[in-house]
Amino acid sequence: MIGDRSPRAGTEPSNAQSPLRLRLLLSGIFLPLFVAAAVVFGVWAAASDAGDTPGRGALVTIAAVAAALALIVALDVTIVARRLRRERVRRA
Repeated sequence: MIGDRSPRAGTEPSNAQSPLRLRLLLSGIFLPLFVAAAVVFGVWAAASDAGDTPGRGALVTIAAVAAALALIVALDVTIVARRLRRERVRRA
């Protein structure tokens, strides 16, 4: 390991870049979807009764998973935006 990176194998280009703009686009699409899913399933879980199908526990679990995914995507947006800003500063 060299710093935070693995040593180059020699087959990849030295200026290879991550598709940051694509990651930002996908994050921008999925963040509102995961937030909406968490809200919808949370409200559905709150309104469900004891004998309903699916049960309240399953709905709460789905809402929690959607909320966790929304948090991960929000973190990814932050990281990608920071990297894009750093690249702009380097090029300027």
